[in-house]
Amino acid sequence: MLTSSSSTATEYELPSTKSDLHHEFVRASQDIRQLQERPDNDTLLNLYALYKQSLEGDVHGCQPGFFDFIGIAKQEAWARLKGMKRDDAMRRYIALVQQLLV
Repeated sequence: MLTSSSSTATEYELPSTKSDLHHEFVRASQDIRQLQERPDNDTLLNLYALYKQSLEGDVHGCQPGFFDFIGIAKQEAWARLKGMKRDDAMRRYIALVQQLLV
């Protein structure tokens, strides 16, 4: 379960059930918005990819346009997670958020 103070989250415990995992994932996705500093681009891409893999599974949809460099980077980051189970992506997302909040 996520333990938080009034300003930032500080501790996570491993969720024991799927609903606990989903709850922790939702909390982590809210807590990440409380960061004092913007993470580097690689970390942001990793967060994006893990978030998308957690909610939607493997990459799908149209490829971004040739000059949409940010969209291409996002899709490529998400595509690198192809085959990862949604629960595993949630766990990795939660762990990354925890690491960034420390």
